[in-house]
Amino acid sequence: MSESLNPIELAVFVARCAAVCDEMGLILRSAAFSPNIKDRLDYSCALFDADGRMFAQAAHVPVHLGSMAFAMQQVVGLRQWRAGDELIWNDPFLGGTHLPDVTLVRPFFSGSQLLGFVANRVHHAQIGAATPGSMPLSKHLDEEGLVIPPTLLFEGGEVNGALRASLQTALGAGTAADLAAQSSANRVGINRLEQMITALSAQRFADAIDQLNGYGRAVAEAGVRRIPEGRYGFEDVMDSDGHAAANCTIKVEITVADAAVHVDFTGTSSAVPGNINCPLSVAAAGVFYVIRCLLPPETPACAGAFEVVTIQAAPGCLVHAQRPAATAAGNVETSMRIVDCVLGALARALPQDIPAASQGTMNNVAMGRVGHWDYYETLGGGTGASSQQAGIDAVQSHMTNTLNTPIEVLESNYPIQVLEYSVRAGSGGAGKQDGGQGLVRSYRFLAETEVTLITERRVSAPWGLAGGDPGLPGMNYLDGQRLPDKVQLCVLPSQVLRIETPGGGGWGEKD
Repeated sequence: MSESLNPIELAVFVARCAAVCDEMGLILRSAAFSPNIKDRLDYSCALFDADGRMFAQAAHVPVHLGSMAFAMQQVVGLRQWRAGDELIWNDPFLGGTHLPDVTLVRPFFSGSQLLGFVANRVHHAQIGAATPGSMPLSKHLDEEGLVIPPTLLFEGGEVNGALRASLQTALGAGTAADLAAQSSANRVGINRLEQMITALSAQRFADAIDQLNGYGRAVAEAGVRRIPEGRYGFEDVMDSDGHAAANCTIKVEITVADAAVHVDFTGTSSAVPGNINCPLSVAAAGVFYVIRCLLPPETPACAGAFEVVTIQAAPGCLVHAQRPAATAAGNVETSMRIVDCVLGALARALPQDIPAASQGTMNNVAMGRVGHWDYYETLGGGTGASSQQAGIDAVQSHMTNTLNTPIEVLESNYPIQVLEYSVRAGSGGAGKQDGGQGLVRSYRFLAETEVTLITERRVSAPWGLAGGDPGLPGMNYLDGQRLPDKVQLCVLPSQVLRIETPGGGGWGEKD
């Protein structure tokens, strides 16, 4: 056993590992082709130890990072690894989230000793679905695009030519180019880690990860102890599944005891015909995100910090869906409602610390023409107010951490004009602290286009706390006619799609 790192050395180690993830993200963004990656930043990078436990991440997309932290051990334990291997997959029921999120993992070694893995996960607008943007109103996993089981894209440094060719044929040159950018980011990560290992030694590097996890758990336990022990429940509903199901309930009971948190989803509705189902990895991402927000800022993003959390959900329920359930919207919409439920429950324990509900949706807009172009974006809205401050206007919140696509980029790449992009005045809930305002984004189409909207909080409103008012629900319109929360349609040239996103809930009674 080598000598432990002192506190300063450990802090430097943590910062260097996080910097590797940041550099991987910069390489990925620079090398990618699609606006979804270059402009919206819909990707995430992280590092894992030899057992698949996370020990570093960049400040990227929470639903990507939390799901990888939960499920990576399951994936990397499937095979014997060699230097130069790179695994690709998107299967939601084998450690993925939904099909557009494609993950590439590459191991790193010291000699013959496996020390860990670099990984990145990217949302691709074209993953082979029948509708542009690969976010259909599906009822079955196979309708959502190409399912990629964990498969070697590179084996011992040699590319799997047949797989690469089949992916390009199925998904197009743009997606193939973005996958190459993902692989490049992983190679840069490997190079930087090899430099660190050479400087530290393999044994000291491995020991540093163990030390980091021990520190992470200690800090997390201290953070959880500030939550009063007890049981706290909450439930909320989804607007619809886009088909027959409505008012699907997500129910949680949180038990805080002995510096640990147990989240039980017993009572949650069964899986539904539509695609708001999510695998347990996505539910875990929502839970991890909320607990991480309550921990001290210095808590490292490592497996040890998440050991204070356990999760229980019945197989076959909405948040622990089983194959072949459709999951495209579970990752983006149900994950947001899970966050609302966990926050709602913990508001009973920490009434001064928990904010009111934020917009509770990613406002997914997918569009294009089959065989010609694909585009996908999410839209910001209002965040919930807290006891300390008003909500924030027109931002992405909670499980998404992406940017908007600039109007100039959107209009220069696709047959679309953006007529309005503004703050939706009056949409935030009133209170002692007002909720944040949603936004308005209005598109005029210059060519016939297929559009899919997958949105939430069009029926139920983002709730307020401590007597604050709810935020206004969102609204979707085509040429002034109200659209459902989830809809698939073909629009003609000159038609106008208008999205009004929800505001956040207010906190406290208005004076």
